[in-house]
Amino acid sequence: MASVVGDRLRLVVKVLGSLVADEVGQATRLRRRTRQGQAGAAEADAGHAGSDERRAKAVRHALESLGPFYVKLGQILSTRPDMVPESIRDELQNLHDQVDVQPFSAFEPMLAGDLGPDWKLRFDDIDTVAPLGAASLAQVYRVTLPGGRPAVVKIQRPGIREGVLADMALMRRASRIVARVAPRFNEVIDVEAMLGSVFDAMEPELDFTGEARNMDEARQYVRSFRTLEVPRVLHASPRVLVQSLAPGKSVRHIDRAHFSDAERIEVGKDLLRFMYHGYFVHRVFHADPHAGNVFAVPGGPATLIDWGMVGRLDRRTSLQLLPLFMTLAQNDGAGLAHHWAEMGRVTSWSNMPAFAADMAAFVPKVSHLSLEDLNFGVSLTTVLAKATKRGIGSPPAVSLLGKSFANLDGSVRCLAPEITLPEVFQGEVAKILFALGREFLGRHQFARNSMELLLAAVTSPEQMRGVLGDIANRQFALQVHEPRTTAAMGGQRPTRPSGGLVALGALAYLLARRRSR
Repeated sequence: MASVVGDRLRLVVKVLGSLVADEVGQATRLRRRTRQGQAGAAEADAGHAGSDERRAKAVRHALESLGPFYVKLGQILSTRPDMVPESIRDELQNLHDQVDVQPFSAFEPMLAGDLGPDWKLRFDDIDTVAPLGAASLAQVYRVTLPGGRPAVVKIQRPGIREGVLADMALMRRASRIVARVAPRFNEVIDVEAMLGSVFDAMEPELDFTGEARNMDEARQYVRSFRTLEVPRVLHASPRVLVQSLAPGKSVRHIDRAHFSDAERIEVGKDLLRFMYHGYFVHRVFHADPHAGNVFAVPGGPATLIDWGMVGRLDRRTSLQLLPLFMTLAQNDGAGLAHHWAEMGRVTSWSNMPAFAADMAAFVPKVSHLSLEDLNFGVSLTTVLAKATKRGIGSPPAVSLLGKSFANLDGSVRCLAPEITLPEVFQGEVAKILFALGREFLGRHQFARNSMELLLAAVTSPEQMRGVLGDIANRQFALQVHEPRTTAAMGGQRPTRPSGGLVALGALAYLLARRRSR
């Protein structure tokens, strides 16, 4: 047994090593160009391109052979240009859950174990011929409840929990080895912390009672968005989850012509609004809102399903994420660079002026685009890659945020590609600031926040004045003093929050900035 674990660990370390080897390879190729001259370097680079392609395919095949957990991890890494070279990222896009559909008889022991020997009495009918879905961790079947109500039952694959937990432990060990081998890489990307963030989000997929809690929590938050729903939990145990059936079909397969323009645009905007509030107000968000997890039906609300993978943000990261969206909406590349550095960490070899120049060149190209012309997930990963190149470390939660952004982008594009993300965000920012203000003045937070502000004012009045001045100069409240042109705003007038909201936003930002220091 120890030999098998050792062999598997060596394979995992080899795969991780292949992902970070590009850092060493670039330096080697630079030295080769210097020695060989233009012609020799071109010939060597051509050979290297073929080697990259072979290495990429080897990594993908290795991940697929390691099992479904590593396939899921590879899918997340395919959105991380700061960690994975382009040749391997392109190949990881071809990763698929190559899961055999098991016969229903394999899942009956799980039903009997969690629901009892008389589990069949809980359903009038169950379609055991073909599952509605077969994923790496579970299979889903359509059932009819007593009284005729349709529902679905999600059943965990036999033995999958133990296997995934063992793989998580193995990955943690492998990440420590890689950190020792590539310390410079690990300085800007804390691989173990990043994996920990992903593993925490995956835990509810291994115990359906956690997924049920996520759904109950999300259903409280979604009430404010009239075009959205979350399935209702009918029964939850560690290995069996029964929930209401989502009507319609996934937005990946809908025909937009069956929906009115107003209907599909409102659903798309509500999806964005709901996720924005998850990122900035509730600090819990669906980490996998891809088009297959959003079901829509003409004339009815859309349903967001599969709450097994959920991300959670701490208060500081969430508050620092908000100005990032503001600077993008305001076409402020230098401001985006500044706030990204504050949200993450600056290494000993960072180059902030170069990063600010990168963002000043990049942001104007995307800030005004609609989803039809903009891939927001790609834009986020571009910022991530440039930050890493300039020595700016990113917080561990960025992996899940990047996955969530990219998937949300694709889902909304299926519904309403004409939507402009900054426009929707600007329309929602006043509500977000108001919610943050209510939290700031809430009974549980008021005493703590007041003491921190007093301490900041007493110990560093210059910082207080500097931050408030910075907020005013950067038009933190979305162009309070200088209106944007209608062309830059996509034909919409700018949002003008009240002075009270600006002050509350400033106070929240000050607290986040003070904690980061």
